[in-house]
Amino acid sequence: MKTNRLLNESSALASAALSTSAQAAAPAGASPILGAVTWMQDTLLGEVASGVAVIAVAVVGLMMLSGRLNWRYGATVIVGCFILFGAATIVGGIRATAG
Repeated sequence: MKTNRLLNESSALASAALSTSAQAAAPAGASPILGAVTWMQDTLLGEVASGVAVIAVAVVGLMMLSGRLNWRYGATVIVGCFILFGAATIVGGIRATAG
């Protein structure tokens, strides 16, 4: 008897939570968080970051060619730059494949 009541209450709470979350697309106070994330994205993908990435790839390439850096670590840096700057394209491809 007690477990049935508990199940009914929990299912009522779950359905209320789902209907509330479906109605509210963006919760109150999400605007500053969204602004901060957008600023971080613009900073990471902006002109300064592109310049730093070009210099990093050039330095790593020279160090790999001169034998001062292991090729595996150098390739990791270069692949990381491609993933960072190509993240939007990668996510778009995954979404197109999944949906």
